Amino acid sequence: MTGALWAAASGIGFGLFQGLNRRAVRDIEDPYASTFIQLSIAALVLVSVTLLSGEQSAVRHASAWGVTAFALAGIVHFLGGWTFLNISQQRIGAARSSPLLTVAPIFGVVIAAIVFQELPSALALLAMVPMVVGAYLVSSRSRGPEMDWTDALPGLATALMWGSSPVLTVEGLKTLHSPLAGVSIGMLAAVAAYGLALAWRGAGLRLATTSRGALNFKVAAAVLVAIATWWRWLALDDASVGVVLALSLLSVPVVLFVAPLLVGRHLEHVTARVWVGSALVVGGALALIAVG
Repeated sequence: MTGALWAAASGIGFGLFQGLNRRAVRDIEDPYASTFIQLSIAALVLVSVTLLSGEQSAVRHASAWGVTAFALAGIVHFLGGWTFLNISQQRIGAARSSPLLTVAPIFGVVIAAIVFQELPSALALLAMVPMVVGAYLVSSRSRGPEMDWTDALPGLATALMWGSSPVLTVEGLKTLHSPLAGVSIGMLAAVAAYGLALAWRGAGLRLATTSRGALNFKVAAAVLVAIATWWRWLALDDASVGVVLALSLLSVPVVLFVAPLLVGRHLEHVTARVWVGSALVVGGALALIAVG
């Protein structure tokens, strides 16, 4: 299986994950408990894959900073990003959240300019324009319940987390040369940090009040996102970063199609405005990837 096919499978898998997760959070009131369950199951899957593949041996040759960088990247990407994703899906649904996530490259460009002094080219800045316009269309009201621009903030916060975590991942890869082991370290760090936060909050997971159906969808979503993450790393071994990033955008049309089927069109309002906004965001992201 080529890298491009792994990347396409990962993009589709991530889209299906968002649809299943939307169905789960519909009936799970606490987004923090929901995220912790998701993190714990995904961590179990990824750590199992790492151990079965023997990739854990690479950790012995990594520096303390390399391991720490991956742990911090996991806390930013998984703890922060997935928490904001669950909040966004509860607030505005999966169909509107998904296109907002693809503005992560904009945050990545800004952070790269600050951290590495890598200023974006004029073409890169031009590619960001349709992404901003598309994000506005997706996050503004067209049909259905009234929506304020602040409702889009959790989705944009997810994009910020996902756009900034690669800076730490790059640092980790300088001495830990196994991305799979690195992402497993990040996932375990996120689970540990989340567990401490939930223990400090003292509310518990309250699983007794959650329906079995919602938990089944959450488990399926967590397993799927772990597998999609693994496939993404397999793709990066055999395809360019640009190809992997471009094919990951397959998640957007998958979410727009699947979410209304799983949750109901009365909750997921996929209008022409959402499709147009999504097309602008994806088109701008593809252009930004193409110009580097």
